[in-house]
Amino acid sequence: MTHYGAWISYGGTARIVLALVLTAVAGGVAYAGTRLPLPVRPARPGQPARTLLLVTWLLAIAAFLACVSVYVHQARQEHLLHPPPADPITPVTVIGVGLIFVIIALAGSSRGWRVALGSAVLGALAAPMIFELPFDLIVMARTYPPIPPDPALYRVLFFAPLFLIEITTLSLLALSPMVRLSRAVLFFFAAMLVVFAVWALSGFAYPSAPAPFALNVVSKILAFVVALGLFLPQRAQAGPPSPAASPPAMVMSAGRDASPMARRG
Repeated sequence: MTHYGAWISYGGTARIVLALVLTAVAGGVAYAGTRLPLPVRPARPGQPARTLLLVTWLLAIAAFLACVSVYVHQARQEHLLHPPPADPITPVTVIGVGLIFVIIALAGSSRGWRVALGSAVLGALAAPMIFELPFDLIVMARTYPPIPPDPALYRVLFFAPLFLIEITTLSLLALSPMVRLSRAVLFFFAAMLVVFAVWALSGFAYPSAPAPFALNVVSKILAFVVALGLFLPQRAQAGPPSPAASPPAMVMSAGRDASPMARRG
């Protein structure tokens, strides 16, 4: 195991197991994309559910800030608080979030500015969480340095409200009338997990070297594509004419055939 910035990389059998688990989950997601009756729109929550969801989201943010304060205080007390490592990924995240906001706002302009802006905000908030939720599950138990006297307790203190923020942020997507789950969305999410699996084979190391940096960037771009796929409309596919159109045509044809007979009669 090697220390990489904020977490300890996987090594030996652990990285193989992680890669296999991620590959299996990616396969399950892709298979669901081929079998589920898609596309489908999520059920729109009523006003009480919307209020509860927003309040829960705000409380999760407040709880996270409070828990981070306790976490940092304990790390400082134990003389474990050091300057964070260089973060080369933040610029990619910021640019991606900005692009998603603009693209969704433009795509939703035909629905009115309220829907367009609201959906753009929801998409910009959710896009990083599509990456962060599985990512945090992977690194949660390997954060570094461990905080005494109970490293597991302080990990829970940090990650429990963070997971609640991520889950509630993704749940807020149901508030947008533009959101629709499609096969492409599931396929791109499966592709992101496959990139995670490749990253796991190299230990899921901190992106301070070229290979983990590239894998981090590619997986984050795929997460942003997933977010866009939830909002962008799909092109209609040409299909065979509806059977419902046949009876009127037959009636009209029968009418034309019967007309000369009626006139002769």
